[in-house]
Amino acid sequence: MTAEPPILIAGGGPVGVIIALALARQGLQVQVFEAEERVNDNPRAATTHAATLEFLEQLGLVDEVIQRGLIEPKFRVWNRAPREMIVEFDFGVLKNDTRYPFVVQCEQHKLANLAIDRLLRFAHASVHFSSRVIGFEQFDDRVEAEIETPSGRRRVSGSYLIGCDGGRSTVRKGLGIDFEGYTHPERFLILTTPFAFDALYAQCSRNYFSDAEEWCALFKVAGDDGKGLWRLLFPTRPGETQEQAFSDEAVQGRLQSFFPKAGDYPVFHRNIYNVHQRVAAAFRKGRVFLAGDAAHVNNPLGGLGLNFGIHDAVELSGLLGQVVRRQAPAEILDRYDRRRRPLNIEYVQQQTIANKKRLEEKDPTVRAKNNEALRAMAADPAAHRSYLLRASLIESVRPSRAQ
Repeated sequence: MTAEPPILIAGGGPVGVIIALALARQGLQVQVFEAEERVNDNPRAATTHAATLEFLEQLGLVDEVIQRGLIEPKFRVWNRAPREMIVEFDFGVLKNDTRYPFVVQCEQHKLANLAIDRLLRFAHASVHFSSRVIGFEQFDDRVEAEIETPSGRRRVSGSYLIGCDGGRSTVRKGLGIDFEGYTHPERFLILTTPFAFDALYAQCSRNYFSDAEEWCALFKVAGDDGKGLWRLLFPTRPGETQEQAFSDEAVQGRLQSFFPKAGDYPVFHRNIYNVHQRVAAAFRKGRVFLAGDAAHVNNPLGGLGLNFGIHDAVELSGLLGQVVRRQAPAEILDRYDRRRRPLNIEYVQQQTIANKKRLEEKDPTVRAKNNEALRAMAADPAAHRSYLLRASLIESVRPSRAQ
């Protein structure tokens, strides 16, 4: 273990605790401060791509993630009105590119809890719940963070501070860094049901339904009991309030309009949230860094946001480890911002914006052209592989991307 002061991490979600775990495994002292009293288990990100599974293997987490999730090697795009499958993409074509030619549907709270369990096995690591970072001050040789807890405020000193405290990041605001981009006019509604869609979609549990009026994403997660739950994602309508979107009439209406059946659907969870496409103007200022949602947010179509945040964690922890152990000069920390910000714009922002635009396209001519392009891509082995290398973020992490 190094004698350096601890590295402080604001935010105990999956990105924050994975950064902490990656640092602790190198013998670095870490302290995580999470505002909530426990890991948030509301329905959030669930898709874990191949490039991320490779990183989780390095951290000793991949086997448990696979065990607690569902393996899905494919995804399909459908034309809603005629219920016609437009295209199927198969990650199996990447079998020579990765040990994990599939995605794993593992809810992010499971990943966070797994990482915390491993992290707390290190004597030089700690996780503090109900502890919110509300401010900080930088010095030449340290960062001092102010922590708000139920018993009062305290000041903690560390060598560096990493803001993993979400899209409304206190750390980012404290640095005065702009969050550049825009917010979509509609919100996204997530409904979770134990109803078994397996009869129709057992061969592929990741499905996107394109429609000019209202699109939908349907995918399966393991659930806490491993029996499986299905999540459905819809855009809200202009002016629709949360109360209106959550009403039984609206919920059943949406479900029945896409998947008609006799009787109502049981619904376990209803969640609604604003959707942004934003990237911090910088990912670092002095001894303070941003990672995950504190640095970038995007719509969830494609399942890229959390994955990219985990990639932030691995890259930043590697750079910090070299500097703290005196294996590299502090100047290499500039590489984090220089690489991660443009990679997010190229691989996450561009792809998720394009995915949404394609699902909601209203012009029938453009829709037909988009569908034909997808079919041609899937039918061409080289194009199919190239698309999935990008969609799985493998392309973004290969050595040729090093800078």
